[in-house]
Amino acid sequence: MTATLSQSAPVDDPRIANERRSQHLVTAFVISGLFVMLLPGTFLGVWNLLSISADHGPGSISQAWLQAHGQAQIFGWIGSFILGIGFYSLTKMRSTMKFPAKAGWTVWGLWTAGALLHWLGGVTGDEWRLVMPFSGVLQLAGFALFYRSVRKYRPVPTEPKPGQPRADTWMKIVAAGTIAFLVTLAVNCGFMFSDALAGSSPALPHVIDERFIVLAVWGVLVPTIWGFNARWLPIFIGLRQPSRKGLFLAYGISVAAIVATFLDLVPVATVLFEIAALLAIDALHVWQPAVNPAKLINVHRSFPFFIRMTYVWLIVSCVLALMAVPMDHSGGFWGASRHALTVGFVAGMVFAIGQRVLPAFCGMKVLWSTRLMFWSLALLYAGCFLRVLAEPLAYEGIWHPAWKILPVSAIVELTAVTLFALNLGVTLALPAAHLRNAAT
Repeated sequence: MTATLSQSAPVDDPRIANERRSQHLVTAFVISGLFVMLLPGTFLGVWNLLSISADHGPGSISQAWLQAHGQAQIFGWIGSFILGIGFYSLTKMRSTMKFPAKAGWTVWGLWTAGALLHWLGGVTGDEWRLVMPFSGVLQLAGFALFYRSVRKYRPVPTEPKPGQPRADTWMKIVAAGTIAFLVTLAVNCGFMFSDALAGSSPALPHVIDERFIVLAVWGVLVPTIWGFNARWLPIFIGLRQPSRKGLFLAYGISVAAIVATFLDLVPVATVLFEIAALLAIDALHVWQPAVNPAKLINVHRSFPFFIRMTYVWLIVSCVLALMAVPMDHSGGFWGASRHALTVGFVAGMVFAIGQRVLPAFCGMKVLWSTRLMFWSLALLYAGCFLRVLAEPLAYEGIWHPAWKILPVSAIVELTAVTLFALNLGVTLALPAAHLRNAAT
């Protein structure tokens, strides 16, 4: 018995070391992402919306501030989570290979510095012609190093078990989102240099910024969510295994919609985005009855409901975009559509899935409070509902009292984000689950 243990220990030690290195790194990405989410991201967004509501229009707010808020949310927060989870996944793909800790921490430093510099350059305007391009270079270099690590550590190919889908269904969707992320950062870097040479402020021209948001959200965030949902939702909430053809078709149509957007075929793009969303919902079986019991250990029992609701927000976003083509005159419908997508769908999914998987990724922790999980999601959706309802009514001059609803929506969403950050922050500060059980 002793001989067996002594022989197996050296084999297990590298795996344990890899796991610990990856846990430390993903924790750093989560913490920096939470910081950017709270202060540069959400707080600035709330400040912007309060100012817009007070002036009954966005004209008095710096476009650079609005874009700094958006960049912080997409790249500084969500991007940090994606990178952290990506590095953690390397230990699961090739557990026998040494974890690229040096590359991981280099990526974390480059990415975090780039995100904060972009925010500072946009908000303060100090030396922005140097700061903004430099921030773009830092983020592009960081992600390129991450991409190199992901390409190097490929999973060992395995044959699927009878009755199970091929594992590369979700992997290919996530890989496509990763390549799109690299392209998006290269485009962002190009825009930053172009604006520094010929622009008059840190803010990109409105049309270019709108197209860039479409590329970042529909090219990166949405397919990445679809890919991870294909992997996790059958496990977490007991859905049927996803349709491979349906998911690939949805992704292909969404790419066509992005191309149509850049070709200024906006009406065509809105129709294609709607079709892609419906196909993805059907392929993932999100709104169909579960075939297995949901796994609700250490999460709130409402978890499956909130997951399904995120896809309601995806459809709401697409419908509002369709309405915006003939009806939008002051940005109200487009703004509501974007908010339903980025907050209702993307942030809602991160709030739900993040509180399910991140505690385990960051050292086998257990979520501190399932009740806070519920309230963070409930308040996020309540604030999003108020914002999406009021923005077209206020901006388009349909119902003047809607201007008073917008500040309420901002405070409600800020409360939701704070609860989410508090819950994850305390969770990360607590000992691992097995250590807490041993102490008691």
